[in-house]
Amino acid sequence: MQILGIESSCDETAAAVVRDGHEILSSVVSSQFDVHGKYGGVVPELASREHLRAVTAVVRQAMEQARCQWGDLSAVAVTRGPGLVGSLLVGMTYAKAICFARKLPLIGVNHIEGHIHAVAMEAGERLEFPALALVVSGGHTHLFEMSAGFSYRLLGKTRDDAAGEAYDKVAKLLGYNYPGGPVLDQLAVFGNPKAVRFPMAKMKGNALDFSFSGLKTAVLRWVQAHEMEAEIAARKALLRTNPSPGVDEWRKLTPQRTLDLIASFQQTVIQELLTRAEAAAEEIGARSLVVSGGVACNAGLRSAALGARIPYPVFFPAPALSTDNAAMIAAAAYPKLRNGEFSDYSMKAQAGLVLA
Repeated sequence: MQILGIESSCDETAAAVVRDGHEILSSVVSSQFDVHGKYGGVVPELASREHLRAVTAVVRQAMEQARCQWGDLSAVAVTRGPGLVGSLLVGMTYAKAICFARKLPLIGVNHIEGHIHAVAMEAGERLEFPALALVVSGGHTHLFEMSAGFSYRLLGKTRDDAAGEAYDKVAKLLGYNYPGGPVLDQLAVFGNPKAVRFPMAKMKGNALDFSFSGLKTAVLRWVQAHEMEAEIAARKALLRTNPSPGVDEWRKLTPQRTLDLIASFQQTVIQELLTRAEAAAEEIGARSLVVSGGVACNAGLRSAALGARIPYPVFFPAPALSTDNAAMIAAAAYPKLRNGEFSDYSMKAQAGLVLA
């Protein structure tokens, strides 16, 4: 069974062909970093326009790379939420048009479930249930109990900023380019993670929920107290001439105190994520831990999670499958295809779609 997946929930236009839920025949991603970089974040209207420009070429390229004809497809899968409504509508409308013209089944997929399947299709039978899934990206920070058959129960979520969003906002505050997560991760290795003591968030009610707004504010107060205006201005000046500096260029414009700040910020984020993940895993008796989403690319998080003394295996996706892609959407659609769980043309884009 070959499924064409289409993903357009935020600022990547992606298409992929996946066979039998695990064999990736093609995966094409068109990024919009250059479009949104000068604004320091994703501009929804611009994202929608870029999806319109890219979607036809991306789907065509994915089909060509897979050496796949329309008649070879068993279904078309598309992200239906959560995400930016305008961006979601582009992918969904395109998928519906293909299904209508080619008389193919349409399968709507939850974007967060797609991230989980990015790991599941690589882990295969090594993934033991019940599993704990930590989905952490620019838009999501969620903990799910995952049972055999891929049913889910939400255990915890962020009450404000997602972890990846906090990275991007702190990077913008310090004068670095968008997306900020990779930049801060690369610079953190040069700093002392114990130099600045940031408090851990204490949650009332559900102790497994996350909050990163307080940490972001603490970084702002630290910057204000240490009068960093001149060095931040120097970094912004560099961006005006070079929109994508390398880590060596950034390090030259980053004093040691700022490197220590970055390392301490990253260490606190990682502690927040893993402390709650370990508590949730113990609560449900997890036999494996899945970490997925764009922040799963973070070297500090990978090192800390894989080095933790926990009695169950930890699975991360390959870096190419950590950020938004369509292979994960096609993989998540495979069990639905086998079970006959199809969508109809009345399916709507849902910005706040909940995985349950």
